[in-house]
Amino acid sequence: MPVNAAEDGEVRAGPRKHEAVARLADKLTRATSAVVTDYRGLTVHQLEDLRTKLRGEDVDYVIVKNTLARRAADAAGLPQFSEVLAGPVGLAVGYGDLAAPARILSEYFRVNKRLPSVAGLVEGTVLDAAGVRTLAELPSREVLLSQLAGTLLSPLTQLAASLDSITATFASTLEAYRDKLAAAA
Repeated sequence: MPVNAAEDGEVRAGPRKHEAVARLADKLTRATSAVVTDYRGLTVHQLEDLRTKLRGEDVDYVIVKNTLARRAADAAGLPQFSEVLAGPVGLAVGYGDLAAPARILSEYFRVNKRLPSVAGLVEGTVLDAAGVRTLAELPSREVLLSQLAGTLLSPLTQLAASLDSITATFASTLEAYRDKLAAAA
């Protein structure tokens, strides 16, 4: 009987596969977002270039068998995510900016016409390919925060300008009245 065969004929995973599932489950648990891609057609050099770009944005890219990826998703408490893991999959797992994996992969696809996004995961919510494209179009967190600050600051700026105008008008009115009194005296 083979080493990894159970008595009922079911094949059991070896220790290396258990470790791989545990590592991926840990990554998925810590992730803020993940994107599922079809990596077929990429060379090893292209994958290394892509991984380098992704690492710069705190994103890991792993190629894993879909069976192991499904087990990892289930172990991470994401059974709905395991349903989209079919065929050869590459996972871009991001830990910081929610949109970073989708944005980088979308840009890579636009330039190279390879590595289409199949599905995604954002804070426990599964996205289809269209959802991943929408996520990729979102500005970065810093840009969104600056836009929010500008939106919040705009009414204050308008109020300050209005108050300044009222103060200037009042000051010029007092100046004119003072000149009038000085001319009458």
